[in-house]
Amino acid sequence: MLQELTIDNLAIIKHLSLEFSDQMTVLTGETGAGKSIIIDAVGLLAGGRGSQEFIRRGEEKLRLQGQFSLTSDPNLMELLDSLGIDHEDNSLIIMREIHRNGRNTIRVNGQLINTTMLRQIGAYLVDIQGQNDHQQLLQPEKHLGMLDQYADKEVRPLLTKYRELYHDYTTLKSAVDKKQANEQQWAQRLDMLRYQVNEIGEAQLKEDEEEKLTSERDRLEHFQQINNALQQAVATFNEGDTPVLDQVATVMEAINGIAEFDDEYDSLSKSLNDAYYALQDVANEAGQQLDMLEFDDQRLNQIDQRLTLIGDLEHKYGDSVAKVLAYYQKIKKELDSMEAATDSNSDLEERLSSAENDLLATGEKLSQVRQKAAHRLAKQVHQQLSELYMAKADFEVHFGKQTGKAKFNPDGIDEVEFYIQTNPGESMGPLAKIASGGELSRVMLALKTIFAANEGITSIIFDEVDTGVSGRVAQAIADKIRLIAAHSQVLCITHLPQVAAVAQHHFLIKKGVHDDRTTTTVKSLTEKERVNELARMLSGEKITKLTTEHAQELLQMAHPQK
Repeated sequence: MLQELTIDNLAIIKHLSLEFSDQMTVLTGETGAGKSIIIDAVGLLAGGRGSQEFIRRGEEKLRLQGQFSLTSDPNLMELLDSLGIDHEDNSLIIMREIHRNGRNTIRVNGQLINTTMLRQIGAYLVDIQGQNDHQQLLQPEKHLGMLDQYADKEVRPLLTKYRELYHDYTTLKSAVDKKQANEQQWAQRLDMLRYQVNEIGEAQLKEDEEEKLTSERDRLEHFQQINNALQQAVATFNEGDTPVLDQVATVMEAINGIAEFDDEYDSLSKSLNDAYYALQDVANEAGQQLDMLEFDDQRLNQIDQRLTLIGDLEHKYGDSVAKVLAYYQKIKKELDSMEAATDSNSDLEERLSSAENDLLATGEKLSQVRQKAAHRLAKQVHQQLSELYMAKADFEVHFGKQTGKAKFNPDGIDEVEFYIQTNPGESMGPLAKIASGGELSRVMLALKTIFAANEGITSIIFDEVDTGVSGRVAQAIADKIRLIAAHSQVLCITHLPQVAAVAQHHFLIKKGVHDDRTTTTVKSLTEKERVNELARMLSGEKITKLTTEHAQELLQMAHPQK
């Protein structure tokens, strides 16, 4: 449910902050006052497409913020968890900024996300039905999704299973098609993979091998220099008439003799002792290294050959041993798959046939569930249309089957289209071809009334969906919207007093000129102010005693308990 909405610099709105309640809130006002701009703001917070054109003239950016309370929909919770968005308090604060330079910043509970992610979240929060949204009824390709939405609990498990099988089927079919499309290309690819796998596999590479071999080669190539240096160190430290260690020992003995006379002499003595023993360790280590040192010309040749092989493989398959090994794993997997298909092409085709049978069986079960749901939906739509003064209309969900290569698609094997008969004696036909604009609006409202109880969407917005109706039809539409508000929060823009009267909350939208700029303001109406506004909606600017009494009557009829 939308709890709070803050708008800054959107179109003619400089600043606006609104608090919303549950049940039904109506927004009324003169045409052009900015009612639809408020709905646009909610749409942008739900992931609608933004544009620099939304930014108020003279400003550098627009800023929107909305607070939504959440239902316990597990799909929404899973989505928020996958996006790393905290929702422990069952609320979301969505902030969106659109800048003139094209930058678009979106945060949900402080987490930075993109527009696609916001649109996924918004689908669970807000359902906006505008004046032209009934046009989706004119698009038969959307009717299947509407039916699945109605029968979600029964359809979802089968549809999930079907889509998993569909993925397996298309993967197998792609492999078979690929192989059959070009046998020569397949064979060439197979030969190349075999050669590459053998070449890399026979090398038996190890990730740290190249570094170790390079270090060993450097020692062998510089054997003479290393030998000379170690010999010089050993001779200098321990040999000759005056070995360095003996000279240092003599000096150390002399300094040790004066250490007791002054702290500084003592410190000097300790440093000299440390230096002597450190030099002694160096001398011993140099001697040991010299004893172990040997030159192996054959080993140097082996190392050179091995490094040359590694370099050749890196030149072909990657610029490091690690990348060569990663490439090896990749082509080994592809080779195994291709060899399995080559060794048993009939088996691959049998697997494809089996996958197709499983997919068809699940698709048939899914179709049966849909047809049962369609029968229930048709009955409920007929009941709703009767209450919207289309009692003689007949509604049904028409099923067709996919054929040929298009037999399967990600959503099943069904082609679904809504059919209607608006008058007795006329033929049943596609809704898109038979229904008028007013009839489409009522069909859409009937469907929304049916869906509202199980959609799980926290807020439903009607933006002048009642345009073009009046009288008893207007009252019937008002009653339907009120019924929807019993299950979901409803925000409704309307010019019909019958619809405005049934709302629990009423905002009046006005626009005025301040400092030579047009600005929109919003006022929450008291009971008395609602009467005046309904009277204006009934008669226009000239409000009479009769229209005021009529307005009072509308409110009393809508809320008899007051």
